[in-house]
Amino acid sequence: MSFHIRPAVSEDADHIIALIKDLATYEKSLDRVQATPELIRKNLFENSYAHALLAFEGSADAPNPGQAIGLALYFFNFSTWTGKPGLYLEDLYVKPDFRANGLGKAFFAELGKVAQEKDCARMDWAVLDWNQPSIDFYEKKLGATAMSEWIGMRLEGEGIGNLQRLK
Repeated sequence: MSFHIRPAVSEDADHIIALIKDLATYEKSLDRVQATPELIRKNLFENSYAHALLAFEGSADAPNPGQAIGLALYFFNFSTWTGKPGLYLEDLYVKPDFRANGLGKAFFAELGKVAQEKDCARMDWAVLDWNQPSIDFYEKKLGATAMSEWIGMRLEGEGIGNLQRLK
């Protein structure tokens, strides 16, 4: 199978949204998607809060790149222990019909290049505990280590607003 990966640009917002919705459907959470092409353009390409890589079917040299078949969305964080940035992979998604063709490895190779260019001390990401195929890939193919001693925490919407009451 022929594919290529490149950094996303503002004109790719519709591709990104379509892949986000595919991922949400896979994770049984489509009703939670609030992202729009406008929000993607604003927050990825104007404000640069995050970055995305897209995989397309076919060759990069083709006049039309083919359909978007995968997405890696990431941003940079900072490690107080290392004094260096880290790369946090928010989401990696490959359409089901294109899995097992090396796209996941290719995405991680590209992310590794970005992390090295930015002198990142580490790369982190989360995986749903029921997603055993992905867990197996991360542990067996990439050599990643599960961080079971950490518990993810989150505040959303009203919870963020309630923080002002702590003053």
